[in-house]
Amino acid sequence: MEQVLAISNLKHTDLDMYQCGTEACKPDYYYGPAVRDHFLIHYIHSGRGRFCVGDKTYHLQAGQGFLICPDIITYYQADPKEPWHYSWVGFHGLGAENYLRRAGLSLEEPIFSCKVGGYIDQCFKQMNEAMALPRAGKTRLLGYLYLFLSQLIEQNGEDHHSAQSANRKEAYVKKAIEYIVMNYTRKVSIDELSRSIGLDRSYLGSIFKEQVGISPQEYLIRFRINRACELMKNDTLTIGDISRSVGYEDPLLFSKLFKKHLGLSPTDYRKSNEMQR
Repeated sequence: MEQVLAISNLKHTDLDMYQCGTEACKPDYYYGPAVRDHFLIHYIHSGRGRFCVGDKTYHLQAGQGFLICPDIITYYQADPKEPWHYSWVGFHGLGAENYLRRAGLSLEEPIFSCKVGGYIDQCFKQMNEAMALPRAGKTRLLGYLYLFLSQLIEQNGEDHHSAQSANRKEAYVKKAIEYIVMNYTRKVSIDELSRSIGLDRSYLGSIFKEQVGISPQEYLIRFRINRACELMKNDTLTIGDISRSVGYEDPLLFSKLFKKHLGLSPTDYRKSNEMQR
């Protein structure tokens, strides 16, 4: 049996409840193609069906749901043999898109999955029961909408959040490498590098090693040594010239680090390369 609540006079608040309801669809029941003027989420309690948006078709079943975005043409249809029973909630508001994004839902990623018989089912049951309240129904419905979205964020936003976190780490490491490439010729410290990016030194070291496999200090040394090897091909440069060119004012320190990493002193390395030419 269909139950619907429509709420008019939407306000420009964080979230505005627009409608909610539940329906056990008949075989092949369909809606659309059509456009909505608000966000609309359907959750499937049982049965199957398909959801079409753009050039994509999603075949869905119990425990899954789909998001319809405003001003987008969509179409959905119940399975002819196992028609779905779904509930829906429609909403808008200044914070609506942000809550959905935190839950990993968007026009490009409109599908989510939840445990059948779990908290999401309970949310919709409570929404439908709240519609019967004569005085506090609308307020309670809005509360359940927040609980519903918070559960989506808790269950489905983890991978999205992890991806965002991974992207941030990658961006920090890229900035660190860019800083090294631009400043390796002078005396530069890891503390200075960390401050330039706005991170704590230990945290930068942790994510740098996670992403690159070595510490920022080791990366700086290896970058300088590799650059020094390139400069060795220029016969007009002395070892001291090369040392200063890659950020080491002390040629003895440069020679020590060079031999530690390549097994040869700068002079022996240059001689071996000259013999190979």
